[in-house]
Amino acid sequence: MTFETTFPDGFLWGAATASYQIEGAVAEDGRSPSIWDTYCAEPGKVLGGESGEVACDHYHRVPEDVALMKELGLEAYRFSVAWPRVIPTGTGAINQAGIDFYSRLVDTLLDNGIRPFVTLYHWDLPQVLGDKGGWLNRDIKDWFAEYTGAVVGALGDRVKNWTTLNEPWCSSLLSYSLGHHAPGHTDPVEGLVSAHHLMLAHGTAVPVIRENCADAEVSITLNPTQVYGPDNPTDADLDAVRRADNVLNGIFFGPLFHGAYPQSLLDDTAHLTDHAYIQDGDLAVINAPLDNLGVNNYFPTRVRHSEGAVHPLPGGDNVEETEPHPPLTDMGWEISPQGHHDILVRSSQESGLPIYITENGSAWPDVIETGPKGEAVHDPDRTAYLHGHLDAAKQAIDDGADIRGYFAWSLMDNFEWAFGYSKRFGIIHVDYDTQKRTIKDSGREYARIIAAHQA
Repeated sequence: MTFETTFPDGFLWGAATASYQIEGAVAEDGRSPSIWDTYCAEPGKVLGGESGEVACDHYHRVPEDVALMKELGLEAYRFSVAWPRVIPTGTGAINQAGIDFYSRLVDTLLDNGIRPFVTLYHWDLPQVLGDKGGWLNRDIKDWFAEYTGAVVGALGDRVKNWTTLNEPWCSSLLSYSLGHHAPGHTDPVEGLVSAHHLMLAHGTAVPVIRENCADAEVSITLNPTQVYGPDNPTDADLDAVRRADNVLNGIFFGPLFHGAYPQSLLDDTAHLTDHAYIQDGDLAVINAPLDNLGVNNYFPTRVRHSEGAVHPLPGGDNVEETEPHPPLTDMGWEISPQGHHDILVRSSQESGLPIYITENGSAWPDVIETGPKGEAVHDPDRTAYLHGHLDAAKQAIDDGADIRGYFAWSLMDNFEWAFGYSKRFGIIHVDYDTQKRTIKDSGREYARIIAAHQA
């Protein structure tokens, strides 16, 4: 399996993780519970009743994990900061032990020639703020700005790449309308309100980052998905694509990059809400200038018109999601390099910004095998997925998208949210009983691709 695609000079090669998925140590050194600790404790919410209590024990294994990053030749590492570790009470006193952990991580990365990309919010909201309404409470914009100032103030002398939010679609619509993530609500209006407050918090935090880090590159990471209709769509099918695209993509592309929500989205949801949560001046705050856009993408979405269908997403009336086209990953997600290409080009056109592919990867039922050279994980499907999606990214560059780097999801197997530990995305295998790390074949291939570009 050869890969000969060449990326432009300066293209950045990295891998990504998230705090709750790898750190563990949820009750150590002053960290308070997050909404995900609470959600995991609710029976039936997470497969097997599992949680991030231990995860990959990264909190205690930073030197080992950074050494693996260096062995792979990573040029950058994207990680997130746990708000309840830094400000356990949500607002107010800073927990120095929490800040010190991330400071040591940044120093270790820099000592090994690896550029840190820091995400401020990857879903682990302090439960004390969840108790105050979480993302349904408009005051969260100020809470988030205070937290942002604490983190950037401490690390901004060494970290230049800052991302406000990771996948606000997941921490709003998936969490407040579909109920699949913490806090697990199922209200269509709450999805709209929380999405707006997430973007408002983002826009409020952007100048805080710039004030605390003079040469910051400021970003937000979205998870847009290319929406396809049937091969021979009717007008009704095309309207279903429009409705789905609005609530999957336009709800963020519009306010962030065009200073307005799609009018058709507002029209589609007018029977649910008067949109009073959108206050005068909000859209100007949300439309704060950025330096680049992070794009997480794994699969496309397919829909068609279905008369009378009631979709749990706001504005999704008469929309039916159709079966993904095989082949599928272990998550049941469609493998579509074409969809990856198309959404990268779309994201470039919508934002007008340079793009980093901040997450892309695939889950497979990996098995450790013991051979003459020791333990190994042979994962040709993940390697093929990597090749196909890197080829698609290069084609997007050729078609005009200014893509600056690629971060493999994930550096290591980890806690996969509602799926617990049943799905493995890592290019490094983790034995959760022993915490032993083993670089998979896909990781070796990724290292080879990186080295070829550094030659």
